[in-house]
Amino acid sequence: MRARDLGVVVGEHPTGPYNAITDVAGVRVGHTTIQQAPAVNTGVTVVVPHSGIWTEPVFAGAHRLNGSGEMTGLEWVRESGELTSAIGLTNTHSVGVVRDALVDAQVQARGEGLYWSLPVVGETYDGLLNDINGHHVRAEHVRAALDSATDGPVAEGNVGGGTGMICHGFKGGIGTASRVTDTAAGRYTVGVLVQANHGRRERLRVNGVPVGELVGADEVPTPEMPRAYEPGSGSIIVIVATDAPLLPHQCTRLAQRSALAVGALGGTGEQYSGDLMLAFSTANRGIPPYAWDENTETERPEIPVRMVAPQLMTRLFDLVIEATEEAIVNVLVAAETLTGRDGRTAHALDHNLFRRAMQHWEG
Repeated sequence: MRARDLGVVVGEHPTGPYNAITDVAGVRVGHTTIQQAPAVNTGVTVVVPHSGIWTEPVFAGAHRLNGSGEMTGLEWVRESGELTSAIGLTNTHSVGVVRDALVDAQVQARGEGLYWSLPVVGETYDGLLNDINGHHVRAEHVRAALDSATDGPVAEGNVGGGTGMICHGFKGGIGTASRVTDTAAGRYTVGVLVQANHGRRERLRVNGVPVGELVGADEVPTPEMPRAYEPGSGSIIVIVATDAPLLPHQCTRLAQRSALAVGALGGTGEQYSGDLMLAFSTANRGIPPYAWDENTETERPEIPVRMVAPQLMTRLFDLVIEATEEAIVNVLVAAETLTGRDGRTAHALDHNLFRRAMQHWEG
């Protein structure tokens, strides 16, 4: 079940065939979900920009809405403007093992040699529903996610890295969406995948409708939080992919605009929310991999690249904002009620109540 199945459409631009990040050609997504009663609810999600990412980087850029979180490898992305690995998403205390497993994947792809690996791994905190200190995510789970990564429809809700997440007081998790636009140079696609574990119930807005107020705690209870837990803590990771030929600074601008979508739905980048965004473009290929290779400078002193005209950036901004909004709403629609650690329950957004709220307000 997705937002559009309930008649909820965000924005005006058309979607790709899957309405997912995998509508960007070559992008694949894989999940490993780890659940064991009563307290293990976690996992890992991978986004693979293209099949040769380990030996052929792509241009990328990042943005921080609020920094109470972690995404490894961002300093090199900012410095070089390039993404050199698949992207991992998991829980806060599993970042290290996922990063190490992605290093192993690069070594397997490239073989031994004089090069370095700085994989990108983002996290959100699932310790309210998961035994986060049990370190249940292991290297084999990352390998399984990579092996199962596909370019078809993407599973959403309680899957992969999103298994134990909470969003705006409802059950959260993984969500995705896409938008397309036609230009004189051809069609461009923007796809978004989120791991949503952020926000406060009372601030949730969908298409301007105060859903969080209209679907109150008396109808769908909010999870019982520890006394010291500040509402809105948690985090969201936004991954943006596009086949539009963007240079690194343009990728950064696209990542920044995805934060506007988080705000449009009611996220404020709360004090203890790690709201991190990464955007990459698959269009400029042929960038050589990093290595101490004496032939690189002499054989390829220049690399031709393409870029989107500045006048088209506003349209791409619109696409990424719409896709990010819908990806977050898809999280809320797809997620299922989950009882986890300490018997704490995160209730799903009831579809009938959601539909009623939208129809009542719009009517």
